[in-house]
Amino acid sequence: MTIYIGNLSFQATEEDLKEIFTEYGNVSRITLPIDHETGKKRGFAFVEMEDEAKEDVAISELDGAEWLGRELRLNKAKPRENRSGSGGGGKFSRNRY
Repeated sequence: MTIYIGNLSFQATEEDLKEIFTEYGNVSRITLPIDHETGKKRGFAFVEMEDEAKEDVAISELDGAEWLGRELRLNKAKPRENRSGSGGGGKFSRNRY
């Protein structure tokens, strides 16, 4: 499974995220999307961990935490549904409640 991290500081790096999430378990992948037009970070990321139970603990403990001046929003990412006319995009999207 994959964790969606929203409201992420634009200063956050993949190394920063890896440092935080390795405290909860092995990180297998980090995706920090960049806007293709501006070349700037988009303010969210995806972190994939090897153990889903450890992902759940990370989400529970980090959701709402302040980091780099922003209040993080974490939840499980779900596969993006194919939408005609959306122009494609990433593999995951955040859960909507």
